[in-house]
Amino acid sequence: MAPQPVKKGTIAFGDFRTWYRVTGRLHTGRPPVVVVHGGPGSTHDYLLAVSALADEGWPVVHYDQLGNGGSTHLPDRPAEFWSVQLFLDELRNLLESLRIADDYILFGQSWGGMLSALHASARPAGLRGLVIANSPASMPLWLQEMRVLRSRLPAEVQQTLIRHETARTTDTEEYFEAMKVFYERYVCRITPWPRDYLASFMEIYNDPTVYHTMNGPSEFHVIGTLKDWSVIDDVSRITAPTLLLSGRHDEATPATVQPFHDRIPNVRWEVFEESSHVPHLEEPERFRTVMSAFLKSLAPHENATW
Repeated sequence: MAPQPVKKGTIAFGDFRTWYRVTGRLHTGRPPVVVVHGGPGSTHDYLLAVSALADEGWPVVHYDQLGNGGSTHLPDRPAEFWSVQLFLDELRNLLESLRIADDYILFGQSWGGMLSALHASARPAGLRGLVIANSPASMPLWLQEMRVLRSRLPAEVQQTLIRHETARTTDTEEYFEAMKVFYERYVCRITPWPRDYLASFMEIYNDPTVYHTMNGPSEFHVIGTLKDWSVIDDVSRITAPTLLLSGRHDEATPATVQPFHDRIPNVRWEVFEESSHVPHLEEPERFRTVMSAFLKSLAPHENATW
């Protein structure tokens, strides 16, 4: 169970509100770990396990990105409203509103990893370290690898997926059940799905505005506004020490992660052998060990090695 937060609330973001929670005490020495969730259009819930780092003295900030969870929902906004820049601006506003912009660490997972990498490529002065977890560097690369992973599904599952995608009936129960076969192999291999993971999954289901607009109906059928987006040309500008995380069975395959490793100057890549897309849930002990070592390496006075 995740530690209890010391503070929860919302902050103004223009005319909207961004929900956040803080575990551990801010402004007491160590920089906080700011957790940027995936989707786009998911919520913080499936990443609550990261808050355990507060037990080791690292404050942890979670937030729900605009359009989901406890933040303002805007189901009637047009596709052009939901832009990468909107979420970059929201992240910057969060850092400034919590007065942590001068000293923080980013943990970005999946889409949140791409967003965090783009944020880091601007070389913000207060960024001490970056974790890119289970994230592709390019959506075209992601789509290329999705075709490979889909080809490994049972033939009848592939046929069901294609039939509904062609007919645009991806909101049916039959499509959902076929989709789950992919998710149980490449997204979360724990059966039954953990409560925190299921909570985020249901949040997307209850309001799919952002996910359907920017991504599409599923992880592997990306037809939204992000389908051509890439950060490959940006990440070479990242100067913060960077940790890459991925699972051996991850939908974020090695080919999608490789550009981060090739182009970020100060980077290390850790692969979780028993995990797919959520190692923090699938291998929690090793996840915490790897994260602790990285965080301590960012504090020179702790004489830690990484």
